[in-house]
Formats: sequence, C-alpha cells, structure tokens
Amino acid sequence: MTASGFLFFTFLNSPRADRTFGCQMNINDSQKMAGMLKSMGYEPTSDWQEADVILVNTCSVREKPDQKVLSALGEFKKVKNKNPDAVIGVCGCLAQRAGYEILQKAPFIDMVFGTTNIHHLPKLLEEAQAGNKAVEIIEEIDENETELDKYPTIRDNKYTAYVTIIRGCDKNCTYCIVPITRGKERSRRIGEIIQEVQYLVEDGVKEIHLIGQNVTAYGKDLGDVKFWELLYAVANVEGVERIRFTTGHPRDLTEDIIKAMADIPQVCEALHLPIQAGSDKILEAMDRGYTQKEYLEKIELLKKYMPDIALSTDIIVGFPGETYEDYLETVKVVKEVEYDQIFAFKYSPRPGTPAEKLPMTEDPKTLSKWLNDLINMQKDIAFKKNLAYEGKIVEVLVEEEKDGKLVGRTRTNKLVHFEGEHNLLGEIVNVEITKANRFSLEGKLAQVIA
Repeated sequence: MTASGFLFFTFLNSPRADRTFGCQMNINDSQKMAGMLKSMGYEPTSDWQEADVILVNTCSVREKPDQKVLSALGEFKKVKNKNPDAVIGVCGCLAQRAGYEILQKAPFIDMVFGTTNIHHLPKLLEEAQAGNKAVEIIEEIDENETELDKYPTIRDNKYTAYVTIIRGCDKNCTYCIVPITRGKERSRRIGEIIQEVQYLVEDGVKEIHLIGQNVTAYGKDLGDVKFWELLYAVANVEGVERIRFTTGHPRDLTEDIIKAMADIPQVCEALHLPIQAGSDKILEAMDRGYTQKEYLEKIELLKKYMPDIALSTDIIVGFPGETYEDYLETVKVVKEVEYDQIFAFKYSPRPGTPAEKLPMTEDPKTLSKWLNDLINMQKDIAFKKNLAYEGKIVEVLVEEEKDGKLVGRTRTNKLVHFEGEHNLLGEIVNVEITKANRFSLEGKLAQVIA
C-alpha cells in the first residue's frame, strides 16, 4: 500500500495527468497540494518533462519507496537541464525523516518540506522561484497545519473523496516510523470535518472516505467526542450516500463503533483492520497491544453485527524473531478470517524505530517463499469470496467509464465492470453479477436505485 507520489504541474490550461501512489493520507495530501497549486494558477501537465513545478510526495514506511524516490529524482533532473527555472520539491514522510540527506544526494532540489508543513507550500514555492533553497522540516507540530484543510482537493474520482479526520499516531509499534514522520495524534473538530463534507457533497461527491493514521482513535485528544459520534454526524449531512474509513487500530475498535457501523445505513460493509502478524510472540515484539485471540474476537464481533462485511488487513512477514511456527500462526488467521484482501510485505527495518537494530532470524529467500505462499493462498480465498457474488444483485456506485464499460464499486469495495449509459456516472445502481474474476466482478445492469 505504500510507495511514492509524483505531481507534475505547469502553467494553466494543460490536460490533467498527475500520479500518486501511497497510503490514503499520502494521496489526500497530494490532492490538497494540487488544490493549492491550482489556486495559484497551476494545472497538472500530461508530460512531466514540460513541467514548471515537480513535487515528489514520499512515503517512508518501507525501504523500497525510499529507493524509488532517489531514482525518480535522477530522471527529474533532466527537467532542470532543459528548464533551469523549473522547481523540484520533495515532501511527505521521507522528506520529514531524511530531508537533509536527500538534499545531499540530490543538491539540484529546490525545496524540501515535511508532513506538517504542507500548508506552507505557496510560501516555499515563492522562495524557491526567487532562487533560494526552501527547506522547512520541523519536528514541532505547527498549530496552523489545519490551514491545509481549507483548500479544495483535485481528484481523479468525482464521486468519492477522502476527508482527513485525524493526523499522527500515539501507538508505539516497534517497526513503525509513522509517529516520527507524522507526529502524535491530532483530531480535527467535528464542525470543521462536517463543513468539508458539506462542500464535497455540493461538489457532487457521493461517498466520503474518512482517513487518518488511526481513525478509530479519533477524538481521544479532544476529550469530548468519540469516533462513532463522528460517523453519525457525517451520515446526517444531506447528500452523503456512502461512508468508509481507513485505517483503524484493533485496540481502538470498540463495540460502540461496530454498533454504529451496523446502524448507519451509509456506512459500507467493508473494513481494513491490520493484524500485522498472527503469533502472540511477534505481536508482543511489535508492541501491537493485543493477542491473536483478542484480534479474532473483534473480527467475530464485526461479523456478528455485519454478517456480509468484507475485511482486509496488513501483514508483515519476517519480523525479527519470527520462526516458521510463528509464520504459521499468521497463516492460521488468514484462513480463519478469510479476508477479501491482504496487503503483505517482507519486514523492512526503518531508521529510528526500536526494531531497526534487531537481528533478522531468517534469510531473504526463506522470507520470500513465506510471502509468496501467503499471497497465493490469499488469491484463492479472494477468488472463492468473489465467486459467491455470482447471481447476486448488488449496489454499485458508478465511478468511471473504461474500455467501453462502466466501472464502480460495491458497498463491500468490490470492483464491478458492466455495460451502461454515460449518464449513470455518479449514480448508485443495481447490478446483477454474472462473472467473478480474481480481482474484480462483471455484471449487467438491473436498475437505477438512487
């Protein structure tokens, strides 16, 4: 789920063509920066080699994205050779963690700024265009960081939108760099969130996706509001037809939240709940704060209140100290839960984390085999889950046209392809599923329902 994002901008009237990869927070940050730049007279360009401004929005959860950033910067240097006035900037989590190191490796960069300084982009860009290095990486949280939320987002999808409700994380997972790059938890006030949701609905958005490093911890720092209360408040905004949220921590997923999910018609029957490992020994070493049994009890509760819920998770294979027996505990959980999707990666030590200096206990080839076996097993599970949709009629929010067909998602976040008219874009329709594929569904239009 993690990588790096690239935004290419030039002056006015250029066709849209930005690319972003990474967690939902990374995507939303990029969309906000696109909105900021548009307000300054910029538009995305289809050819990065013609760009006046290039922003590399980075992730630092794993090592591979770090390497991709440096490789991409080497390519972007060609823009400077062609247009010395072009501005190249690096931002995001890697910039927050290693901004000065990046400058040493790529001295042609014009600006570097961290995750809490995104709202300073206009000032930094002006400084860089004046010929000065614009570097702003601070560890203290800027009390004005919520200024970023006032800017519109520039989205590829007109009908779904991310809304940041909380930033940072207070957990102490030993492998995770997020508390270093994103800081402690800071919840937005409900009023600010609802105002943004209302604006998005007026802009044609049907599905609101609430995001944060740990959304289920929302409100703890405010002292007077709970996450489940926010769900009800968002649902009460006229025009909100669907609600999703990502990502929550199992420790903070309470029965009150699950009851609200089941009670609120707009909340979709889909949830991403990271387990990371199945072994209690490894979970303790990771400082996840729960056991396998406790995690599975949360899953059981979810299925009790929402029998048709689709579940996804994150898994780390090969955390220091993990044995084959520990790995089999992860396999056991995957088989028991039957996730619709998993995001599994080999462990990647991150600088500054408690686990960084722990010795690896298995060789890379063994870990690659474990990972491949896990992914292949999950593919079979996901296909079996998809096959159960054949013959069913499901609600689909139509999001785009692609290769002559309409494409949308079910409430359980399944991608569906079917034939239909252009005027159905943005509508919720009934689709009968005629064929299940491994990663998507095919169907035929039944009727429009909204």
